[in-house]
Amino acid sequence: MALPIRMNGLSDSDTATVYVVTDDVTDNDTLCTLLSSAGLRTRGLACAASFLARERAAGPACLLLEADLAEAGGGLALQDALIAMQDPIPVVFVADHADVATSVRSMKAGAIDFLTRPFPEGVLLGAVGAGLAKDRQRLARDKASTDVAERAQRLSQREREVMALVAAGRMNKHIADELGISEVTVKIHRGNAMRKMEARSFADLVIMAHKLGMTSPALYHGGIGRHRREPA
Repeated sequence: MALPIRMNGLSDSDTATVYVVTDDVTDNDTLCTLLSSAGLRTRGLACAASFLARERAAGPACLLLEADLAEAGGGLALQDALIAMQDPIPVVFVADHADVATSVRSMKAGAIDFLTRPFPEGVLLGAVGAGLAKDRQRLARDKASTDVAERAQRLSQREREVMALVAAGRMNKHIADELGISEVTVKIHRGNAMRKMEARSFADLVIMAHKLGMTSPALYHGGIGRHRREPA
């Protein structure tokens, strides 16, 4: 049955994937069918090893994980493995019994939710939607960071120096003195940096500099001393 559900994180406008790891074949099929009916791509797997060995699809993802897996450590062991691997995929646990200790541990470790059967379809879809929304946000942040780093490659060494000093809070006249160039030249380099970095404002440029780790001007101007005149 097609579900007319559109909630935060659930959308057929991207290539979101939900991995369903349960060792009960019937339950796995039921969960995959429900998620597919909401417009989501699903991948059903019977054990933790199969999930870890599977090549991950591109796009946002969420892991729907059986807490009571019939293997050492159950679903929590897989969650621990993902944390150790620094794998950021959001996890939603499902279980037959409300084990308080297990649910608390899973949530403290970063799980999106811990659902005990029976649960309403909407609750499951809402939890998965929250997981996908979180992963979508992470991907957007990663892309933004990559874009900023790529733009920084366009900068000349002098533009990097000026950008680092600007981020450190130096005034134009102080930057000019520090680098041994004129204040007009500082303004030109600052303007070039803003253009190349596609900064919408001065504050935007400073934020980008901090994201790139440009917090120590000495790293970027090679120890140029005050009052020492250098080529612009």
